[in-house]
Amino acid sequence: MSHAAIDVAVHHPAAGWHPDSWRDFPAAQQPDWSDPGAVDAVLRELAGLPPLVVPGEVRRLQSALAEVARGEAFLLQAGDCAELFSSCTEREVRGTFQVIQQLAVLLSYGAGLPVVTLGRTAGQFGTTSTPDASRLRTAYYHAATTLNLLRAMATAGPPELSDIHALNQRFVRLSPARRQFERVIDEITMALRFMAARRVEPDAAYGGEQGCYTSHEALLPGYERALVQCDPDTGAWYCGSAHLVWVDDRTRQVDGAHVELLSGIANPIGVKLGPSVTPDELRRLCDRLDPWRVPGRLVLITRMGAERVTEHLPPLLDGVAAAGHLPVWACDPMHGNPLLSEGGYKTRRFDDITAEVSGFLEVHEECGTHPGGLHLELTSDEHATERVGGADQVLDAQLARAYETASDLRLNADQAVELAFRVIAEVRRRHHPWTWVDTPLDIPRPRLRPAA
Repeated sequence: MSHAAIDVAVHHPAAGWHPDSWRDFPAAQQPDWSDPGAVDAVLRELAGLPPLVVPGEVRRLQSALAEVARGEAFLLQAGDCAELFSSCTEREVRGTFQVIQQLAVLLSYGAGLPVVTLGRTAGQFGTTSTPDASRLRTAYYHAATTLNLLRAMATAGPPELSDIHALNQRFVRLSPARRQFERVIDEITMALRFMAARRVEPDAAYGGEQGCYTSHEALLPGYERALVQCDPDTGAWYCGSAHLVWVDDRTRQVDGAHVELLSGIANPIGVKLGPSVTPDELRRLCDRLDPWRVPGRLVLITRMGAERVTEHLPPLLDGVAAAGHLPVWACDPMHGNPLLSEGGYKTRRFDDITAEVSGFLEVHEECGTHPGGLHLELTSDEHATERVGGADQVLDAQLARAYETASDLRLNADQAVELAFRVIAEVRRRHHPWTWVDTPLDIPRPRLRPAA
């Protein structure tokens, strides 16, 4: 999947928007800064520094997400829940990149579609800042360092598909559930052998979108505003902190500061949606953030919970499509299934995570819409014990062994790979590929119900 020639409808803000108009709106979930003057000084300093990402990169991601929205590709958004300054190391950044590529290969094979990879990285520092202005400056420089390494790895070319496959083979060999996954590994192995016999380049055949795209929650509008600049080539405003930024379920108020700021920038925008969102509220939110109905501008990330997704998601799909929007629908199965362990640790059950993904796929199959992606919190550490269950059977009593998260709970590397195998199995069980149902791809809106 190549985006060398990009034809993207550039988003321009509605009348009355300007980069500081968010200040006239209430901002939820903000720190209680002890020295607002120091904050303003740091933000002025950041505003004079180069952006971390540039408009051309953002437009390439927008083009890729438009393909996802049309059912021609799949999105994998993954990474750490909250980056520590101490985690900005070559080993950890490379490890996360490697796990994401492992998952992308498996999902591409299972879906029969190219996979767009989007890291939750190089920006999660800012969302965890304590009320200390100097940490905003430190967050910027750590994000720049992380992006420097990601770009170096991307410049070196995509990882060898055979090397990634070897890692997946190792996982299956060591997994207690290996018998469930061996067939998939054998099929990928045979496919690689066939391509080699036909002298087809495996990495070209994979066709994934390998740009080093980054994303984070735009929790601090002042920090994001400092990196907003007007692109002289298009006249559009871009946020230079990441390729995609999102608002959380706690900060998605239609009349709030976060939505006001993001409504005017040309970056793709993510919105986290919990079970409390109503179809009418979501329609108004989409109209505010995507008034020009640009395919893939919005990534709607549902976090409903395993027991609620099949009930709450269908009316949202109906309402958004009826309003003429064509977003990427992604599933975040990590946040909607809270559990407190007997030992007092906040955790999640692996089975609940897979159940929510299954419900997400089920709803899209019934509605004839495209289940466009997964949004996962993970760590490259295969020994992390923050979520219970999985084939390696992390038990309640084992959580304290390697419970290292700085914020929310993450899948360890093995749990993340196992989840990808289970998604493949679920898709095969349903005999329903990630494509439109009976609908030509050039039609701007999906049909919500299959033909009788």
